[in-house]
Amino acid sequence: MSLHFTPSETRIEEAEITRFRLWCAERFGVSLPSHDAFHQWSVRQRGSFWSGLWDYCGVQGHKGGTALLETGKMLEDRFFPEARLNFTENLLAKRGVNDALIFRGEDKAASRWSWDRLAETVSRLQQAYRALGIGPGDRIAAMLPNVPETVACMLAAASIGAIWSSCSPDFGERGVMDRFGQIEPKLFLACDAYWYNGKRIDVGEKVTALEPRLGVPVVIVEYCGGAECLAAMLSNGRTLEAFMSAHDAREPVFEQLPFSHPLIILFSSGTTGVPKCIVHSAGGTLLQHLKEHRFHCNLGVGDRLFYYTTCGWMMWNWLVSGLASGATLCLYDGSPFSPDAKVLWDYAEEERFSIFGTSAKYLDALAKAELKPRESHRLDHLTAVLSTGSPLSPASFDYVYRDIKPDVSLASMSGGTDIVSCFVLGNPVKPVWSGEIQGPGLGMAVEVFDDLGEPLASGKGELVCTCAFPAMPIGFWNDPDRSRFRSAYFERFEDNWCHGDFAEWTGHGGIVIHGRSDATLNPGGVRIGTAEIYNQVERITEIETAVCIGQDWDNDVRVVLFVKLRTGVTLDAALTQKIRQKIRTGASPRHVPAKIIAVADIPMTKTGKVVELAVREVVHGRPVKNQEALANPQALLLFAGLAELAG
Repeated sequence: MSLHFTPSETRIEEAEITRFRLWCAERFGVSLPSHDAFHQWSVRQRGSFWSGLWDYCGVQGHKGGTALLETGKMLEDRFFPEARLNFTENLLAKRGVNDALIFRGEDKAASRWSWDRLAETVSRLQQAYRALGIGPGDRIAAMLPNVPETVACMLAAASIGAIWSSCSPDFGERGVMDRFGQIEPKLFLACDAYWYNGKRIDVGEKVTALEPRLGVPVVIVEYCGGAECLAAMLSNGRTLEAFMSAHDAREPVFEQLPFSHPLIILFSSGTTGVPKCIVHSAGGTLLQHLKEHRFHCNLGVGDRLFYYTTCGWMMWNWLVSGLASGATLCLYDGSPFSPDAKVLWDYAEEERFSIFGTSAKYLDALAKAELKPRESHRLDHLTAVLSTGSPLSPASFDYVYRDIKPDVSLASMSGGTDIVSCFVLGNPVKPVWSGEIQGPGLGMAVEVFDDLGEPLASGKGELVCTCAFPAMPIGFWNDPDRSRFRSAYFERFEDNWCHGDFAEWTGHGGIVIHGRSDATLNPGGVRIGTAEIYNQVERITEIETAVCIGQDWDNDVRVVLFVKLRTGVTLDAALTQKIRQKIRTGASPRHVPAKIIAVADIPMTKTGKVVELAVREVVHGRPVKNQEALANPQALLLFAGLAELAG
């Protein structure tokens, strides 16, 4: 692994995570001479750490006298059992005419919302919600694009204790019902249409079909000029403006609720069954996001935070919480390549992004498109580039530092929907090594276990968390005895959260995620992470994307690599040999696929992850459930009954 970036002494001294470390040392009378010592203390003294974070970040609410009620069992520990707070109150602490939200919808739409406008809209919305009889614990479901109105609707829900749940408008009718049908909302919010790749995509037919199935009032958010028309087509529909029209702007009222009060319901994106409804708490989400934003991303008041995401991905919720740090959110909806590959970098330059967040897949696509923002754009304000969704390959580290900016803090992050945050992520005071995540989050007792549940100092194993943390989910919806919740995370290693990632510590104290544990390959009984193969394949310019699976074969497993090639490229003998050689020398001989097969398309989730498990099921002739989770489910047909896999 090569060293890409080392922060200067000045940068380290001025980082918020350094200031917080020194503050904690003085506040609690402990010696914390380094970040590693700080992390160890934050895990050993979790009550003090999270209580200190509450005070340092100025969380609004009543903290109570107990920060952590320890029981000796991870699932039963309770953070701030006496606390009362409101999530939205903490996100709307600022007022004024400065920008709270900046929006771009490809090149079709743009707007700016001040802090005052956001607070006023939240006030009108919370009054409208209450007029419908919506209160604490009721669900509000939304199928909306990443526009300012969506942020306001979510904050208004949280302000009165309602539970928010959202998906993006590209979900099909079945996908929406698979999610929202389980949680029985009292209100459904939808858009009139949305823009993608320069095209107006109408959702009217889908919304009219969903209305009777959900059986609740529908509010249509104007985006493409058709809200009134669509609302008129519904039996119980109205536009967002009509919904708020009877209510004047006033200072919002913030319901004071327990720390563990439900805030949001997120949904697993797997293709193995109906999505799990994961319930997250207001207090846990707030503290975890404050920690990650302020200390791990060095986000401050007035900084401009951008993350390319839809409202169906947990990163949208993570982005919205940036308001609690006083940051301006830069929202974007649509294709990141429309009208061209420069669109997000034009936005970054114009609005002076401090932090640019995206997916590993996007960075790989930029590299293959040979875009060089460093040469074409002024990025003086950019201090960090964040990546998540899948492991970031060494080739993408090279690309960022060569072609985007040489002095950014590049932070690969890993966690997910399950915890609406990260287990391991960036650190602005540590060096950046190629292919590595810099380390665990403060307060997160991350370990790598072997199959017997013993911690590994080196070598590959299961990523686990051995102590409770505030952002642990409350549980799953409609799982009163928590049996499904326990089975999902605590069955493998008793009283330890097993996340399902195949991981390995590095000599620098960083961590490498080799892929999902359930997608690891086992040829000859040797565990191989799919990311190890992708890291090599991504360096081959002829390949646009790839998916790797293990095929049951001759009482063993053989590695099969499917490649989607760039336009005009053919998988001939020379390219096949090039792929094999690259994998052999870059990884090892055992990583070399037994079969390399070209396909026209590769199925992905709506957040851009390749779906190895779904491809594996099709190859083995087994059905794939929850195909609505895929952006291109028709691509699965390409993997059924392939002659190349019969011998």
